[in-house]
Amino acid sequence: MILYPTIDKHETAKRLKKLMDDNGYSVKDIKEYLNLTCVQSVYHWLEEKSMPSVDNLYALSVLFNVTLDDMICGNRPVVIDDPKAKRLYRYFIEINNLKVA
Repeated sequence: MILYPTIDKHETAKRLKKLMDDNGYSVKDIKEYLNLTCVQSVYHWLEEKSMPSVDNLYALSVLFNVTLDDMICGNRPVVIDDPKAKRLYRYFIEINNLKVA
């Protein structure tokens, strides 16, 4: 059975929380920036209960000055043929995991 690529809610929520922390934004700040009616939407994103809309993801990517690809984590496998690039990618993943932990 071939699975199609999907968004990993858990990893995306972790990434969103890290971006908020790194940039000094609270849940209330995000609510106000996106003009949401209540903070529950943001909490639901962080608790993996739901995902931001595409419009909200785009607005957040502008706020955090990152690309949408940098915000969203998926299950798409990374294929790297060049051995040097593959080794560099593994180092990047390890360093990134240390930052998240």
